[in-house]
Amino acid sequence: MSYTIASMCGIVGYAGPAPANAKPLEVCLQGLKRLEYRGYDSAGVALAAPGMDTVVFRKKAGRLDNLVKETQRSPMPDATVGIGHTRWATNGAPSDVNAHPHISQDGKIALIHNGIIENAAQLKFELQAEGYSFSSGTDTEVAAKLLGKIANQVIDETGTPDLFEALRRVSRMLSGAFTLLAVDVRQPDIVVGSRHDSPLVVGLGDGENFLGSDVAAFVAYTKNALELGQDEAVCISAGSVTVTDFDGNPVEAKPFTVDWDASASEKGGWDSFMDKEIHEDPEAVRNTLLGRVDLDGRLNLDELHIDENAFKSIDKIIVVACGTASYAGIVAKYAIEHWVRIPVEVELASEFRYRDPILTPRTLVVAISQSGETMDTLMALRHAREQGSKVLAICNTQGSSIPRESDAVLYTHAGPEIAVASTKAFLAQITAAYLLGLYLAQTKGTMYRDEIGNTLEALSQMPEKIQWVLDTQPQTIHDTARRMVDAHSFLFLGRHVGYPIALEGALKLKEIAYTFTEGFAAGELKHGPIALVDEGEPVVVIVPPARGRNILHAKVMSAIEEVQARGAFTIAVAEEGDEDVAQKADVVFWRPECPTLMSPLVDVVPLQLFAMDMAMLKHYDVDKPRNLAKSVTVE
Repeated sequence: MSYTIASMCGIVGYAGPAPANAKPLEVCLQGLKRLEYRGYDSAGVALAAPGMDTVVFRKKAGRLDNLVKETQRSPMPDATVGIGHTRWATNGAPSDVNAHPHISQDGKIALIHNGIIENAAQLKFELQAEGYSFSSGTDTEVAAKLLGKIANQVIDETGTPDLFEALRRVSRMLSGAFTLLAVDVRQPDIVVGSRHDSPLVVGLGDGENFLGSDVAAFVAYTKNALELGQDEAVCISAGSVTVTDFDGNPVEAKPFTVDWDASASEKGGWDSFMDKEIHEDPEAVRNTLLGRVDLDGRLNLDELHIDENAFKSIDKIIVVACGTASYAGIVAKYAIEHWVRIPVEVELASEFRYRDPILTPRTLVVAISQSGETMDTLMALRHAREQGSKVLAICNTQGSSIPRESDAVLYTHAGPEIAVASTKAFLAQITAAYLLGLYLAQTKGTMYRDEIGNTLEALSQMPEKIQWVLDTQPQTIHDTARRMVDAHSFLFLGRHVGYPIALEGALKLKEIAYTFTEGFAAGELKHGPIALVDEGEPVVVIVPPARGRNILHAKVMSAIEEVQARGAFTIAVAEEGDEDVAQKADVVFWRPECPTLMSPLVDVVPLQLFAMDMAMLKHYDVDKPRNLAKSVTVE
C-alpha cells in the first residue's frame, strides 16, 4: 500500500522485554538512520529502565553521526524502552538545546514531537506563572513540561502513574498539528503516543512493539503494522498494544502489511524522492498554513519582524527569485495585486541588480528560495537592503543565509525537499505568498475581515483538493505519458494564473525528462508560437474555470481549437464537469472545483506527475537530473 507520510521530523519508539538490554538504543538509532531521507538538522534519543530515577537522554545538532559519537563518548545504560527523533526545525533554531527529546521539570518524562503546537505560547505563559522554567526556544518543551505536570496530577488523583491517561489529557489541551511520543521512568515498560493532523504508525513485533512517523522506522524488524487514525492515542509494551481516542474510548486500529523492505525505506517506500515529495504536496500546504491565525481570527505571521506601520506604507512589491520560485512569484502577483491593490513586479534574481532597479524605503522586496542559499537571490536582497528597501524572505530552510540577512522571514513548512526538481516547495511558496498578501490586505484595510476569513477557508480546503488529484488522476497521466514518451517537443499554454503554471509545467518536463518545452501565455499563441504547431505536436493547456471570468475560459477554448486545427494533440488541465473541454481536448487531467486564484495549487500537480512519468519511462534518474544542483550557490 502507498502510505502518506508527513514531511517534518523522524520519530521512532520501541518497547521490549525485561531485563534491560542494549536493543532499545539500537532500534532507535537504526530507525533514525532509515528516517534520514526526511532531512533533519539535529537528533536525539531517550531511554528508560526499571530502577532509573530520571530518563537518560542524548541529543546533538547536526548529522546523526554526531549523536552516535556522543553515545559512544558518553555510553547510555541498558533499557527496556526508548524513543528517538530527527528534527527539522520549525520552532526554534537548530541547536543542541532545541533538539528533541525534551524533558519534564522533574526529569521523569522524555517527550518527542513532530508538528507545530499553535497554542504553545499561551501554555508556556501559564506554566511559567506556576514556576516552570524553559531552556529551549521550542514548542515541544512546552508539551514536555505540560505532560510532566499532568502526569503528576494523575498520580495525585489515583495514587499510581498513568502516562497514557496523562498524554491523552495533554493531547486534548493542544491545538495545531502533532505526533507525540513519551516515556516515563515510573512506567519503564511502555511507550505512549498520540496524533492529530500528523501521522503515527505501530509496528507489531514478537515480544516487542514499535512506533514510527512512518514504517521506515521499524521495517527492518517487522512488516506487520497498525494504522493510527486521527485523534487517536496508543500505548505499547513488549507484549501489548492499546489504541484509544483522546477520551480513552477503545478503538479498533486498522492492520496492514508493509509490502517493501528495508532497502526501500530511505524513500519511505516510494520509487523516488520526487514521487514521495509530490505526494507530500497536500501536507506542505497544510503545514504552511498552520498557526497563522490568532484567537480573534486575525492573521499573525510571527516571523515578520517589520513594524506594522512599515507594512502600511509599502507602495510596491518586487519579488526576486529563480526558476520555479519565480513562477510562484508570478502566481503571487495576480493574488496580491487583486487583494492589496499595489503593484507587484516579479524579477529574475540574476537580472535584478544589473539593471539599476528603482528601490525606495516604501518598496518591499520579497525573496523566495527553497534552500535559502540561492546565490543570485542572496545578492539581489543585499542590493535591495543597500538601497534602503525592506526585504522579506519566503524560505523552507531555517537558519539559512537568505532568512538570516532579511528583515523578516515567512517560513514554508514543506519539510526537506531532496529531489532536485522542486515540487512540494513550489506549492508551499505559493501558499506563503498568499498569506503575505492577505496579511498586507488586513494591515492596509483593503479587504474586510470576513473576506480574508473566507479566502483563508478556501486555502485550508486546498490540501484535500490536491489529494483528490493524487488519488484520481495518476492512471490517466501515466497512460498519456506512455503515449507521448517519444515526442520531441511540447507547448504549454495558460492565461491569468494558468500562465505561470504553464511555465512551471514546461520547466519540469525540461528538467527531468530532457524534452524541449516552452510555456507561453495562451494569448501569445498567435504572435509567433503557433508556427511551431505541426501534426501530432503535444500542446498542454491550463483551462480556467467557466465560472467567474467566463471570457477567459472562452479565449482558452479558442486556443485549443486553433492548435487542433493544425493537427496538435491537446492535453487539458481543467475543472471537473467542464463539458466544453471534455468534448474538445484529446486528454483531460481533471481538477476539483476551486476559486480561480487557488487553482494553481491543484493545476500544477498533474504536471508534476506527468513530467515524472515521462522521465521514468525514459529510464532517467528523476531525483538527480543531469547538470543540475538542488541549491545553486554560485552566481
